[in-house]
Amino acid sequence: ILHADLDAFYASVEQLLDPSLRGKPIAVGGGVVLAASYEARAFGVRGGMPGRRARELCPHLIFVGGNFSHYQRLGDAAIKVLDDFTPVVERISIDEAFADVAGCTHLFGSPQEIATTIRRRVRAELGLPISIGVARTKHLAKIASQVAKPDGLVVVEPGTELAFLHDLPVGLMWGVGPATRARLAEIGVETIGQLARTHRGALTRLLGPAAGEKLAALSWNRDPRKLETKRRAHSAGAQSALGQKPAVARVIVPTLLHLADRVASRLRAKARPGRTVTVR
Repeated sequence: ILHADLDAFYASVEQLLDPSLRGKPIAVGGGVVLAASYEARAFGVRGGMPGRRARELCPHLIFVGGNFSHYQRLGDAAIKVLDDFTPVVERISIDEAFADVAGCTHLFGSPQEIATTIRRRVRAELGLPISIGVARTKHLAKIASQVAKPDGLVVVEPGTELAFLHDLPVGLMWGVGPATRARLAEIGVETIGQLARTHRGALTRLLGPAAGEKLAALSWNRDPRKLETKRRAHSAGAQSALGQKPAVARVIVPTLLHLADRVASRLRAKARPGRTVTVR
């Protein structure tokens, strides 16, 4: 299984559209950082960070407003490259997807060769960097792609999975966010290997039965999930960065109307109803 993830996607697209931004620290957004280039991340700038704090960390940070139609177009084009190798593709976001290549190695070579070709094509055809992880399970392939970043390829060979996995920080696991990571740290668990060696009862007491059992299994690379090729998106969204504009009604109301229209258009195009509206 391959997990392909476009690197610093929004920021990379902006640097592609405006070559003068290449090699410079940039952030997509304004009042809040939606995405940051690797040059900006070197200063500690992260997505979700207030713009003011980002400027404190990186005074020469360049803010750009965002080109969401281009993000969608280029994300679709990158996934199309995967489709050229196998029909078994599960897209999980605008910029990442899984691909099962077990059935096409007789046509295109080993999984490593396929991943190398995909990376080369995405770079040549779209001008974007993409990292790929290759492993026998979805969970491990996703972790491998994170280890491969930026712009790399990591192949976890059969028989080496646990040696690769257990030295890595627990925060790389699917489903371990800052809150869970902090709770695990309280009991001395900082690596995936330490998690694997923790008594399952202690994990379920700390995290609850479902999360504890799931993480215990994943720490031993037990992940039987297959790819969901017909997976339907459970949400539709649109974003707009206000930058330095004041948060007043004459700014917010037109922005919300514009975003609502964009979301409604996407839902109508897919004949999908909506139920819950979230504004953040």
